[in-house]
Amino acid sequence: MSTVLNNFRKSEFISISVQDPRLHKEDTWTTYVDYEIYLQTNSMCFRKKRSCVRRRYSEFVWLRHCLEQNALVLNVPKLPSWNPFFSLRNEDQVTKRMKGLQEFLDNILQVPLLLSDSRLHLFLQSGLSITKIMKCSLGQTRYTVAEAIQRSSTGCIKSLEDKATYDSDCESSSSSGLGLSIETQVQEDPLRFCERACLDH
Repeated sequence: MSTVLNNFRKSEFISISVQDPRLHKEDTWTTYVDYEIYLQTNSMCFRKKRSCVRRRYSEFVWLRHCLEQNALVLNVPKLPSWNPFFSLRNEDQVTKRMKGLQEFLDNILQVPLLLSDSRLHLFLQSGLSITKIMKCSLGQTRYTVAEAIQRSSTGCIKSLEDKATYDSDCESSSSSGLGLSIETQVQEDPLRFCERACLDH
């Protein structure tokens, strides 16, 4: 039996790709680049075997902060450093950052302890905002982590959120079957952290 399990573990794979940078213009003053994160896996750690979401640099900064707090004894892999002269229209700089984000995720997915964090799974496999990822991982939404991930590509999460009382109580379980470590909470408001972090210009 142990031989079968060992063989299965050896055949497990997690393939992740950061690609397709896109420039977004929210208004006259606000522009940012986001990147597609495409994940394909047969690992039992993941709810979905294939997923695709878009995230921006400041969201990666938030994720690293969360993982760092939750894994105090580990050195969490570094992100590409923030560059005060970064230009969203400079193709070389955008590509270099994209490769750095790819390397960051590649390294994160090699660490079993980090793989147990529900926020990482929601970041990689749901379209939820950072605020909703925090609420969901703490069991403060009407949907569980597993439901958020399973339904993210079908638009079902939107219909759940549209219910008037979706956040008025804590009906969901914070368990998703991912071996979650949500006891360690981020000590500060995630939105304030994002505002202070290395925001995209």
